[in-house]
Amino acid sequence: MSPKSACAALTIALSCTLIATPATAMGDAKMGKKVFKKCAACHTVGEKAKTKSGPILNDVLGRVAGTTEDFKKYSKAMKKAGEEGLVWNADTMREFLTKPKKYMKGTKMAFAGLKKEKDRENILAYLKEFSPDFTE
Repeated sequence: MSPKSACAALTIALSCTLIATPATAMGDAKMGKKVFKKCAACHTVGEKAKTKSGPILNDVLGRVAGTTEDFKKYSKAMKKAGEEGLVWNADTMREFLTKPKKYMKGTKMAFAGLKKEKDRENILAYLKEFSPDFTE
């Protein structure tokens, strides 16, 4: 392979990587909607979202933990985490959704967590649709 061909091949490979990265960074929102069914017993999202036993998750990405005005039943642990500066972003949400009670001792969230990384990434992509101002 000539140096010119090698350079062209490398450029194409790097371009493909850069193009693919944003699409896979947070998974697939359509698949996330399916995974969200596990969350729907306690949480809602969307224009007609209503508070259940957990807060509405519209605009959750970028939000300080424990600060939704429409939800008054946050655990002391969740409120304290917010007071100490915990903001829900892709990294903090990934960790929390892996094992909520391990990540935040004292949380009221009964959900055991999402074992599959793919499910966590898909949920993030889905929640991003309801957090339009979030950029990371």
